[in-house]
Amino acid sequence: MSLNVITAKSAPSSAKVLAVAVFEGDLPDYVDADLMAAKGFTGGAGQYQTVMGPTGVTALVGMGAKADLDLAGVRAAGAKIVRSAKKHNHVATTIVEELPEGIDQVEAAQAFGEGAKLGAYRYVAQKSSPDKIALTKLTVVASAAKVAKAVALGAAIGDGVAMARDLVNEPGGSLTPPRFASQVQRMGRKVGLKVKVMDKAAITKAKLGGLLGVNQGSEHPARFVEVTYEPEVKAKGTIAFVGKGITFDAGGLSIKSGNGMMTMKCDMGGAAAVVGAMSALPAAKPPVRVRAYLPMTDNMLGPDAQRPGDVVTIRNGKTMEILNTDAEGRIVLADALSLASEAKPDAIVDLATLTGACMVALGPKIAGLMGNNDAWINQIRDAAQNAGERVWHLPLPEDYRKMYDSSVADIKNIGGPHGGALTAGLILSEFVAEGIPWAHIDLAGPAFSDSADPLHPKGGTGFGVRTLVRLATDFAKLPK
Repeated sequence: MSLNVITAKSAPSSAKVLAVAVFEGDLPDYVDADLMAAKGFTGGAGQYQTVMGPTGVTALVGMGAKADLDLAGVRAAGAKIVRSAKKHNHVATTIVEELPEGIDQVEAAQAFGEGAKLGAYRYVAQKSSPDKIALTKLTVVASAAKVAKAVALGAAIGDGVAMARDLVNEPGGSLTPPRFASQVQRMGRKVGLKVKVMDKAAITKAKLGGLLGVNQGSEHPARFVEVTYEPEVKAKGTIAFVGKGITFDAGGLSIKSGNGMMTMKCDMGGAAAVVGAMSALPAAKPPVRVRAYLPMTDNMLGPDAQRPGDVVTIRNGKTMEILNTDAEGRIVLADALSLASEAKPDAIVDLATLTGACMVALGPKIAGLMGNNDAWINQIRDAAQNAGERVWHLPLPEDYRKMYDSSVADIKNIGGPHGGALTAGLILSEFVAEGIPWAHIDLAGPAFSDSADPLHPKGGTGFGVRTLVRLATDFAKLPK
């Protein structure tokens, strides 16, 4: 459904339901406490109950104990309302105005706007008769202008997450590299971003040997997309976002198992997150320039597919021996990181569904974070925490570098049987110019979910969008 999140200084009479905050042990006077007890409603976090209130149908939204409430709880409440009130076309809520002391109302308003959009998300493009949802409008009561502005920003970020989810959820057979690139162009025109698309001829001219090598086995030509956000004020710096855009990963000649391919339409989750974040930047208005670099191809088994033992030359001149064609993400990212480095940004962050090893280490809900600059790592970690996305800092041990030494090229594209997430990160670091702060986020786990949670249904999660927007908004230049 398409949910329009708006703000007003008071709840409009046209709203069919008014959603209010209820904290644990603090029921409103107009509520029958015995009836609520019988229904099991106590105001606990995640609870929802409708009653007749002073102005009509009222939705009691459980917020938990006041002392325990945080931005994640506010975000979840926004999602809970739109999921629970979907039979009504217009709902109003006073929750943002009812938060306890200690919660920053502006931050909470943004989180609530995000949550409302995240809760409203459904992927129905492939359904012949999707269930109809009545709810199309949510009015958030916000008396202060800065709070209303924060709600709108949260909704815009939520739309960016939805865009990333749509891209991840679309089948790899239809989201080919050319179609993916055209989707980014359409987004750029809509929000006012500059988009440059390189076709296969331009990619060849640019000497992006890694991207061309992975693309050899595909019927669909590769694309390389650059997106630029320019702030309205003088830029306080430049950040590069790099996203892995493998639209489907069969593994190449090092073919995956059938089960291993089941969710491989999600292998462009890094690029999707970057696209979603870029779409929200004009609304967030960070005072920095942001450039995105997106290599796009699928990884298939065509007649001229890359062979184990082949050697490719990356944009920066380094050669890479390909011993496992299923370790293709680092190959295309090598070109993208090389290009990003040439523009001499103040910092680079790449996002990729890169290694199963990271999932083994951190499970399905936490992304691995590694890089070459502790101050940059700390900025990303803070941005992720503020955005409600979980990352964990992993090391890049220098003595592991010998694991991917090659006897015929500069490096191999794989390390040994152990520490796969770390050696993958080290390989990426080979293509970042010296002196540029860089970080890598391995989101192989949290980019796609086999089960629903309060903020997303099964499928693509849009993980990383909120972190990237926050990172750009809060960016502080790093010492060289």
